[in-house]
Amino acid sequence: MAEEYLVTPKQPPALNIPQSSNTVKVSCIDSTTRMKLSMSPFLQPDFTGHPDLLGPAFSFLIEHPSRKPILFDLAVRKDFDKLPSYPAFVKNKWEINVDKDTATILKENGVDVDGGAIDAIIWSHHHWDHVGDASTFPGSTELVIGPGFKEAYMPGYPKREDSTLLETDFEGRNVREVDFTKEAGGLKIGRFNALDYFGDGSFYLLDTPGHSVGHICGLARTSTDPDTFIFMGGDASHHGGEFRPTEYLPLPKEIKPSPLKRRAPVCPGHLLQDIHPHGSATKPFYNVTKSFAHDKEVADWTIDGLGEFDAHKNVLLLVAHDDAVIDPPQIDFFPKTLNDWYEKGVGEKVKWLFLGDFEVAVEAKEKGGEAFSWGTYP
Repeated sequence: MAEEYLVTPKQPPALNIPQSSNTVKVSCIDSTTRMKLSMSPFLQPDFTGHPDLLGPAFSFLIEHPSRKPILFDLAVRKDFDKLPSYPAFVKNKWEINVDKDTATILKENGVDVDGGAIDAIIWSHHHWDHVGDASTFPGSTELVIGPGFKEAYMPGYPKREDSTLLETDFEGRNVREVDFTKEAGGLKIGRFNALDYFGDGSFYLLDTPGHSVGHICGLARTSTDPDTFIFMGGDASHHGGEFRPTEYLPLPKEIKPSPLKRRAPVCPGHLLQDIHPHGSATKPFYNVTKSFAHDKEVADWTIDGLGEFDAHKNVLLLVAHDDAVIDPPQIDFFPKTLNDWYEKGVGEKVKWLFLGDFEVAVEAKEKGGEAFSWGTYP
């Protein structure tokens, strides 16, 4: 039975992903990172009862059948107090807990990190909660970065005193900056410039600017017949409410499973529309602030593009800090793979779980109070 929505959804734009019979194995690594940061400076409006941006930080292991594995992002390094930006963490009273580096997690599960088992590390962008500690990998492991990265952020500290990165991440290894104009041959997937990383249609890098200079995402083909994909969103978005709902994926009339604990097992969709800042069933709940984006206009354009991918049922979109899919886990984490996500119905199961963050706001609205307020951040 087709899902019923509060309004009739529009057909999402075609993604135009090239045909291929090749896939990669994808594992989502729970890096042990847990963060709690004040929401207001990053996303608006302020919803009653949800003042903090909570979340993990994911790394992805991508295994090609005839090549060495690669990693997409490294999450947060265990000794993050060594970062040049650490004083800002203290000043902002951010709560950050990390038990293990990603390299340690891989080693504990039989990956010969020190022996050069990982061919490359891809950084979605330069922020501390994604770059991890590349120095825990040997010099044979290449570092892949997005366009404009070297000029904007290299060299690392202390060679460049204002850098937020450490020079130890770059020392002794090849650092390759992707040039989508020269390397991609005009390929576009969805609205984004794309690069066929292995040259066989199994894994793509997507040029997703706005949040920072050189931000890139990953798109992995996880099965054929049907074609299914995992979109690794990095920080192109930080919360499901930034790109859901849309005109292509409106709020359902009934949300199952219910994201609101007191509305189990089914939640009426109108309860969430009632607390929406625009009373909409087709616009996202959150906006990114100017202070949280390198270029807000471009960041908004990229987020809109995420919504187009997300509306396709054969795409599982996972952003790096998706609090809705962890604690308790809603997906299979490393050392298990995620390739069977589609046949398990994972996409439909997790798509609306982020709405659970608005439970207190729903209750406040029902009692005649305010569900949200606008902060002072533009």
